[in-house]
Amino acid sequence: MNKRKIFNDPVYGFINIKSDLIFDIIEHPVFQRLRRIKQLGLTDLIYPGALHTRFHHAIGAMHLMTRALDNLRSKGIDISDDEYEAAQIAILLHDIGHGPFSHALEFSLLQGIRHESLSYLLMKYLNSKFNNKLELSLKIFQNTYKKRFLHQLVSSQLDMDRLDYLKRDSFFTGVSEGAIGLDRIISMLNVVDDQIVIEEKGLYSIENFLNARRLMYWQVYLHKASVSAEKMLVNLIIRAKDLSLGGHEIFASEALKVFLTDQKTLEDFQQNDTLIATYGMLDDYDIWGAIKVWQHHSDKILSSLSTQLLNRQLYKIKLSNDPLSKNELKILRNKIAESYNIVRADARYFFAYGEVTNKAYIAEGQSINILTKKGKVIDIAEAVDLPNIKAISKIVKKYYLCCPKNVSL
Repeated sequence: MNKRKIFNDPVYGFINIKSDLIFDIIEHPVFQRLRRIKQLGLTDLIYPGALHTRFHHAIGAMHLMTRALDNLRSKGIDISDDEYEAAQIAILLHDIGHGPFSHALEFSLLQGIRHESLSYLLMKYLNSKFNNKLELSLKIFQNTYKKRFLHQLVSSQLDMDRLDYLKRDSFFTGVSEGAIGLDRIISMLNVVDDQIVIEEKGLYSIENFLNARRLMYWQVYLHKASVSAEKMLVNLIIRAKDLSLGGHEIFASEALKVFLTDQKTLEDFQQNDTLIATYGMLDDYDIWGAIKVWQHHSDKILSSLSTQLLNRQLYKIKLSNDPLSKNELKILRNKIAESYNIVRADARYFFAYGEVTNKAYIAEGQSINILTKKGKVIDIAEAVDLPNIKAISKIVKKYYLCCPKNVSL
């Protein structure tokens, strides 16, 4: 069987698969599932073109990793063939632990279990299926391999993950502010003292990258309507799970039912390969199929939320610089309970509040280092000709409140 395949990617053009092992991993059902998970969750309710998937992103990130490794090799950086393939696999599988609608259900269907932990467990699961050929990839992913710069290409302030999702999300949403100088950034990569650095000639491309990231957060990832839709989905899943845990009959696929009828912990996943395999079958289709049925459920709250989300009748949302007071929340609960003729305790399913933060660049811990023409390595924030970096480095925090449009704030 010919395993040297080519993907025609709308962002980069032709992407070559030159490894039999990588081809076999892509063919595995756990990876094919990523075709059924949208990269940006419910963002297509705002930007109709944002229908690209985690599969697109994973293949694209692997392509950028290939280009980055080729560039580093051309500069004399020692990267063996085994390390080369392992780094490709590590970035290919970096998001494999994402559940339906990406980040949203980390806080409802699986409370407090981050996708990075599940990615690692699914990588271990695949490792067992491929005769332990992913051992080196696991070490790179976990940052336990001796060449730390390989992990930085997978996860850091300037990794192949971020470079691809900015380029790809900008392309599919049509938000041109997210455009970055990808070719120049990759060509300026180098390694000094086992750390990824950017050669000084790439300074302005990095400044543009950080600016693009900040703008994409406000215009796409933290777009008001996108936040509103995500909070509705979270509340909807919480309601379905509460009903299921309370003994009510809730329609769900076999994979979804496992997570609605019991509260799973990270330890459960670590100790049960069957559970991680079941999670590896869960995708957006399980959720949408259930929601279409739930709109006709006898539970008024579940039915109402399902119908509203299906018909894009989203919560209105208000952003402010100050958090809500306890008295304001109490008044809001009373208004919702009265409007929907429900008990006050159930009003919580019809609103959401919290904070959103925009962290374009956090210097502490994972800085972007510049290699000056004199051979000195400095944090990009120290570069004297980039005054904007200090402003970008500040964490911007806003507080949100989402609730039905028929309830006055």
